[in-house]
Amino acid sequence: MIKIEGLSKSFKENKVLDNISFEIEKGDVIAVIGPSGTGKSTLLRCLNQLEIPEKGKICFDDMEYDLAGLKGKEKIELIKKTAMVFQHYNLFSRKTALENVMEALVHVKKIDKKEAQAIAKTELKKVGMLERENYYPKHLSGGQQQRVAIARAVAINPELLLLDEPTSALDPELVGEVLNAIRKIAKDGNTMLIVSHEMSFVRQVSNKVIFMEKASCIL
Repeated sequence: MIKIEGLSKSFKENKVLDNISFEIEKGDVIAVIGPSGTGKSTLLRCLNQLEIPEKGKICFDDMEYDLAGLKGKEKIELIKKTAMVFQHYNLFSRKTALENVMEALVHVKKIDKKEAQAIAKTELKKVGMLERENYYPKHLSGGQQQRVAIARAVAINPELLLLDEPTSALDPELVGEVLNAIRKIAKDGNTMLIVSHEMSFVRQVSNKVIFMEKASCIL
């Protein structure tokens, strides 16, 4: 089980998250929905330390982390427990699809290159990108880049996978291929928090929904 307790975040006078608390069971796929500006993306960014909240804790089973005061090894330890899929892919432009997926496996998880390559190929195959493993991002469509980004995140086997509006930067005709890739990894039992405006997709893939409004949430 993962618990988020008392998470609060402000930008100057604007309180974006106000004492947010909820629980996530292993294997949950939780959609985070609500109007623009209600802190959905900020919530995800606080959980993997891209934003530092004023207060809040996250607990992975018996391991508790103070999101407002993490440093050094403890901060790295938390970051390794999560993986983020961004709106704009954030792939390394000078690395192939395969090298992008291998990067964290080799340099963060310290996995042997041969083993990392095997894992990367497996995850690329799951999202339908193995045939383009040697392509650079500039030679891939937005949907293809996002599928590589999903494979990269899943490859490190995080305890919590965070997806921040993974289809919002895509042309409408490319949205379906990314949503299908997310459906596949959801079926594999990955624990996920997904910020999305694709309501039909939310109904299909999620088993719980968090509704954000006025800096608070309802699960």
